[in-house]
Amino acid sequence: MIEVVGVGASGLESLGDAERRLVDAAEVVLGGERHLAMLEPRAGRDLVRWPSPLLQGLAQVLDRVAGRRVVVLASGDPLVSGIGTTLVDAVGAQGVRVHPAVSSVALARARMRWSAEESDVVTLVGRDLDLLRARLAPSARLVVLTSGADAASGIASLLVEEGYAASRLSVLGDLGSPAESRLDGVAASWDDRPTPRLHLVCVECDPAPVGGGRPLTPGLPDAAYDHDGQLSKRLVRAAALAHLAPRRGDVLWDLGAGAGSVGIEFARAHPSTSVHAVERDPRRAARIRGNARALGVPTLHVIEGASLEVIEGLPRPDAVFIGGGATALLIDACWQALRPGGRLVVHGVSVETELVLHEARQRHGGSMSRISVEDLEPLGTLSGWKPARSVVQWSATTSAGQLISEDAT
Repeated sequence: MIEVVGVGASGLESLGDAERRLVDAAEVVLGGERHLAMLEPRAGRDLVRWPSPLLQGLAQVLDRVAGRRVVVLASGDPLVSGIGTTLVDAVGAQGVRVHPAVSSVALARARMRWSAEESDVVTLVGRDLDLLRARLAPSARLVVLTSGADAASGIASLLVEEGYAASRLSVLGDLGSPAESRLDGVAASWDDRPTPRLHLVCVECDPAPVGGGRPLTPGLPDAAYDHDGQLSKRLVRAAALAHLAPRRGDVLWDLGAGAGSVGIEFARAHPSTSVHAVERDPRRAARIRGNARALGVPTLHVIEGASLEVIEGLPRPDAVFIGGGATALLIDACWQALRPGGRLVVHGVSVETELVLHEARQRHGGSMSRISVEDLEPLGTLSGWKPARSVVQWSATTSAGQLISEDAT
């Protein structure tokens, strides 16, 4: 059993009697340089620093200390963006016991007088700053876990870029220690003032951001995307996402991704989703990456190539969207790859693709719709309806490898 002991900012004096006995009885103590410096060297107890990079060397370290009484020292609650989560993933829940201290998140909420119900936690530790874009909303309260001395400046710049210039920032340093500090300011005027090495950033978003902020619902405005015309339009995109039905932890294949709009909005539905966008055109692939970063889902995975050639190497999907290049072979390959309960949605605009979709429906069932959209536009000095090209949408759902069809008899 690996005992993971959370330590407060005040050091070992923050430990309870039971946790202190664990540390004293340990044959091996694992931790970072700061935590190990709290202990005096002594015979019969090895102090082992984490390898760098951690994940690459972790297995070797754990093998080396296996069979001995091992204690890991960590900051605060080891399961809040901490080493506890990493160890559970590495050795399994039955091999780890966690003894948390008060987390920095709990301390931050206490200092800000924010309840857990009215604030959200965003971790940027080891992650891309652009992830924050998808979490911004008018009047949102965010506790942002950070790393790096320039984190607060980066967050302030991002807020200004997103139209949240009046948002308030509080940098809370060394929480729970005698050296605890607080810096307050507004995103628009935040300067590069020094911040403590151990800190997090609390953000109270502007209640009236420029542009009003982005909605949570699918169907972002078309103008939110950089594209060359290869874009699933807003209403059609919303219809596709209704059938793709993103859920927590789902994996999506977005094939023939174009500007990446369907995959991006699937990813925005929940941070735990995983989206793999396939696009054969390198310029469009680069555009997808840019759109994903701009809309707060920089972890979206873009693969350049032909869909049928690359899907074999992708993780098994819960949902598949084919926005371009649909063929009978590709549809059948996706159908076979889907997990039970998986959703497949295919769009077509040509007669030839429509025939492919009719044949797919005969094989797999499902539902078909023709979506026609007309937009009001100037017509001389008057106004008139301008129709967009109709889109045929076929959607179907698997269950235990077989179809549950909306119109099955």
